[in-house]
Amino acid sequence: MRLSHGLFEEDTPMCSIIGYCGKPTKLKAFQEGFARTISRGPDDTRVVDAGQGLLGFHRLSIMGLNPTGMQPFGLNGSWVVCNGEIYGFEKIKAELSKDYTFYSESDCEVLLPMYEKYGVDMFAKLDAEFACILYDARQDKFIAARDPIGIRPLYYGYDENGTILFASEPKNLVGLADKILPFPPGHYYCDGKFVCYCDIAAVDHVLPDDLETVCRNIHDKLVAGVRKRLVADAKVGFLLSGGLDSSLVCAIAARESQKPIRTFAIGMSEDAIDLKYAKQVADYIGSDHTEVIISKEDVLAALEPVVELLGTFDITTIRASIGMYLVCKAIHETTDIRVLLTGEISDELFGYKYTDFAPSAQAFQEEAQKRIRELHMYDVLRADRCISVNSLEARVPFGDLDFVKYVMAINPEMKLNKYNKGKYLLRHAFEDGDYLPHDILWREKAAFSDAVGHSMVDYLKEYAETCYTQEEFEEKRAKYTHAQPFTKESLLYREIFEKYYPGQSQMIVDFWMPNKSWEGCNVNDPSARVLSNYGDSGK
Repeated sequence: MRLSHGLFEEDTPMCSIIGYCGKPTKLKAFQEGFARTISRGPDDTRVVDAGQGLLGFHRLSIMGLNPTGMQPFGLNGSWVVCNGEIYGFEKIKAELSKDYTFYSESDCEVLLPMYEKYGVDMFAKLDAEFACILYDARQDKFIAARDPIGIRPLYYGYDENGTILFASEPKNLVGLADKILPFPPGHYYCDGKFVCYCDIAAVDHVLPDDLETVCRNIHDKLVAGVRKRLVADAKVGFLLSGGLDSSLVCAIAARESQKPIRTFAIGMSEDAIDLKYAKQVADYIGSDHTEVIISKEDVLAALEPVVELLGTFDITTIRASIGMYLVCKAIHETTDIRVLLTGEISDELFGYKYTDFAPSAQAFQEEAQKRIRELHMYDVLRADRCISVNSLEARVPFGDLDFVKYVMAINPEMKLNKYNKGKYLLRHAFEDGDYLPHDILWREKAAFSDAVGHSMVDYLKEYAETCYTQEEFEEKRAKYTHAQPFTKESLLYREIFEKYYPGQSQMIVDFWMPNKSWEGCNVNDPSARVLSNYGDSGK
């Protein structure tokens, strides 16, 4: 059996996919919608007829353009498009090579042969960050799937005839579907139903491992997660805030790399908390470090473009995205880096400042499970959009499936802050080996949006105050029943959101906020700055 030509060697990059899973009734709206995410894949575009539907792909090339390397992939009349990174694909390919001839070293070239062999059971076998849409020619049906955390984006909606559509971003579906929703992570869609193939937050049994065993495994699994994400023929860079999570990713990568890694930090011109810590880490690990300094004017000018690219009204996500978007924009405009590693997903696993208030180990575990299941609407969404809109590829080592499964299964009693230090397990796991300076490893980190500079959040709040009188605020916020704005800042964000995604607020379940049912957490702002235990964070 012969496969049609696959993608370029080694990497399937950040890109954009779309599927109209039936006869299109609005071809022009389909074309216009797909064009809205060209920045995810500016190098080439292809749309194919698949059955009675359409599959489209915008490509971001990491290895250089080769016309034979375009998706969709085809096999025996079936087609697939995938935005993803499949780890260990070489082993899968070796097993499938008995029956198939492969044309490239692409990871995603294995998907159609896997589907022919395993059907929808294939998704549970993947170690991957992916979103894919597949047309099965034999059964004349469409199938779609998304990775268990939702690191790669996928949305769906229905046209006026009830035909389902899938796309990388909600902006692709505006004008095509009345109601747009995120594709649930860890699910596949087949025969009109969404089926869960992996609930990554669920724990079958709690691990009996003692503290030292737990920390040794955390160390080894995170190192492995970073190592596998360094494999790229394109140039790789690192976002470095100076906090624990990004610093560990950078420190591990520096050890795994033969030459100095490139790190990037961002801060306000007047009070960036983390720039000095990021430089301290960069000097310690010997990275080639760049600082991006922004002003009040930069922040306010970026607000509307950021809300549009995010497709959210969430306060925390928008605040933290402004700095991330601007640093990624600078990387895109001034370097030839195409891949970025980041420190997302550590907080959900090991705890936030507010989880110090968890009333019990079970409550901590339930909160962690909720956060992991909702990540695709918050931090993971932020990382994907801010990076991909600047034609870069995001990789998230803390989201490694083996790592996440292990940490979620650790006895939650160990994860409670009994040590007078948040994230003790993660810190202790890297205490030996001189990965980081002691005062970086044990420093309480400020929230990213605060660490860019407290003034950034203050400027946003001040600007929102000028937009509405109190009377206008009360009148305008009353229009929204779902996730009702509760501050002038949140109303401002909601109104910008509605401008680009009218009536689509259900894409985000609610505001990201500390658990208000816990004592000490009933606050009116998502920033950890308002918590009583903030202490020395961000100093």
